[in-house]
This record gives sequence, structure tokens and C-alpha cells, in this order.
Amino acid sequence: MSLYNKRGVSAQKEEVHAATKHLDQGLFPNAFCKIYPDYLGGDADQINVMHADGAGTKSILAYLYWKETGDISVWKGIAQDAIVMNLDDLLCVGIYDNIVFNSTIDRNKHLIPGEVLEQIINGSQELFDTLKTFGVNIHYLGGETADVGDVVRSVAVNGTMTCRWPKNKVISNEKIKAGDVIVGLASYGQATYETEYNSGIGSNGLTSARHDVLNKFYAENFKESYNTSLDEAVVYIGKHKLTDMAAGANNTIGKLILSPTRTYAPVLKQLLENNFDQIHGLIHCSGGGQTKCMKYLPDTFKIVKDNLFEAPEIFKIIKENSGSNNKEMYEVFNMGCRLEIYCAAADAATMIAAAQQFGIDAQIIGRVEASVKKELVIKLKDEEIVY
Repeated sequence: MSLYNKRGVSAQKEEVHAATKHLDQGLFPNAFCKIYPDYLGGDADQINVMHADGAGTKSILAYLYWKETGDISVWKGIAQDAIVMNLDDLLCVGIYDNIVFNSTIDRNKHLIPGEVLEQIINGSQELFDTLKTFGVNIHYLGGETADVGDVVRSVAVNGTMTCRWPKNKVISNEKIKAGDVIVGLASYGQATYETEYNSGIGSNGLTSARHDVLNKFYAENFKESYNTSLDEAVVYIGKHKLTDMAAGANNTIGKLILSPTRTYAPVLKQLLENNFDQIHGLIHCSGGGQTKCMKYLPDTFKIVKDNLFEAPEIFKIIKENSGSNNKEMYEVFNMGCRLEIYCAAADAATMIAAAQQFGIDAQIIGRVEASVKKELVIKLKDEEIVY
């Protein structure tokens, strides 16, 4: 059993999918988000989407960092994580404007004071203000903040996005076909709309990242930061503190592991407005990492990824501390590539140029091949991984 499973987490969420398999799959079963008829307006030419997600266990890292350094501004990054994990999923079905957002914050009042809530709420509004300058309009309608210390050890930051959208402007992934190439957009670096270097960590796999990288100091001093029923052999087994400088990076472990999740909204707004018909599919490499694409293919294709970005430093640090093999790493983490655009080879340069305009690295990372079964092959320099 992997360390990930021993900690009570699942990269593929098999039990969740089994529990929901009988639910309505929506109008476009292969789309990245569930898409429904226009229940809100009754217009056959419109669709409705309601999507929920959050920052996950990354909020625990923010809690530890804040307690250790006193830097309360770290909570603004958690606000961004909760928003982007919703927004970039919606982007993958073609939605980029006139979105409604509602936040849900569950806290242990004894540990999370009002000042932290202010940082999260104000951080949310600041991100919406920034996105508005790129023509991505998200309406912040408040939400629910609950004091549930019996349920939540520290704080859980989540949100829901809702949108009504033209049916003929949906990316359903049904256009993905053999012969398509996959353009990957890097999750790391510094986009023109980011204020500092982004490690690329995103908001997935943070349970593993936290326990694999950080040392027993946190188990000894912050019992509230983990499930105390876990086997101690999988709790904070790394060698670092959040304030340690990371080898190979001009940054601390804390800054790398808490980099706010990058949104690709400015890039995709431009592409969806100007190059909609050239986009055959969009995949957000979130839960499930580089294997995420397998869930949304419209046919039994073989996906070959043989030109992925070199994994950035944060993933090398996680791998070194955990001893995980590449197969597990690429299934849990985005490994430096968090958005995939499926298109014809002739259109790849357009997609790449759009990303590079915003300072985001992009390249053809793979291709779609005809096959009798769904298969993913990741080819690294010295290893081939098959899922």
C-alpha cells in the first residue's frame, strides 16, 4: 500500500466515483465538469454548471507556516487555492466569465481567529479584482463561515462556482481524436500576473507533500495538524522545517510548498474567445496528476506523454524525502504541467504562443493515438510508465 493510501487519502478517489456512478452524468459525459440543461432559465441554448472544490489540506500547511513565522498573509494564498481549483475546472469546459462564487469556511474557533478569516475573505476579493482586469468577471456573493471545532481540527476553505453559459460554447472533450497533440502549460515559474515565483505545487497531493517533506517537529508541537490515529511511521517523516532553505531553489521549503495555485484564466479567456474551434479538449491535471486525462477521453485512445517538462524542484524534494517511485509521483502530482490543451498539430503553435505571452512555459508534451483500450504511457528519460 502506498504512503498516500496509508494516510487515508486516494489519488483516484475510487470509492467516491463508485458512490456517484448512478447519478446523472449531465449533457456531456466526457466534459471536465458536469453540464446540465438550463434549469435556471429554461433556455435550450444555454447550460448550467455548478462546481465545488477547495484548498484541501493545504490549509494545514498555511496554519503551520503562520504559527511558525507569524506571517498571516499566507492565508491569502489559501483563498486563491480554493478559487482556482474551481475556476480552472470551469475553464476546461469553456467557461471564463460572468461566474458566481460562494465560499464555505469551516474553522476551529479556538485556533483560527477572525484575523485569519479576514485574510481569506479579503484575499478572495483581491484575486477577483485582478482577474477582472483580464476580463474574467467573478461575482463574490459571500458564503458560509461555520465554527465546527468538533469536525475540523484547524480550518477548511472551500467554495462553489455557478454559471449559465451558451451551449454552443462548451468544450465537451468529444472532439478529441487520434492524431491530436497535447499542449502542456507549465505550473511553475512566474506568470506576468503573478507577484512571485510559483513552485507549481497546486492544491493536490498536499497530504503527502506535508508528511513526506516536514519532520517530526510538527508532530511533536502541532498535534492539531494531523490525524493522530495514523501510524506514526507515516506522520511527518521528512527532514525539513518550513523555514529551511530548499536546495536548488532560492526559496524556503514553506514558500515552495505553499505557492498559490496558478490560474490559467487570462490565457484561456484569450484562446476560448479567439480560437474556440481549434480546441478539441481541455484537462486540468488536478487530482490524479498526469493520469487525470484518462477519465475524460471520449474513446479508447492511447495517450503518449513523451515530452513533459522536467519536474520542478518542489517535486524533486518530495520524491527524495518520500522515496516514492515515479509511477506514484506522476499519479499524485502534476509534476510541473497542470493544464493540457488537445488540438491539431497545426494549431499547437497558436496555443503555445498564447501561454508564452503571459510568461508561462508551454510545449507539445504528447499525442493521442488510436487504440483498442484506454491507456496512458509516460516516457521519461530513463523510464517508461504505463497506466
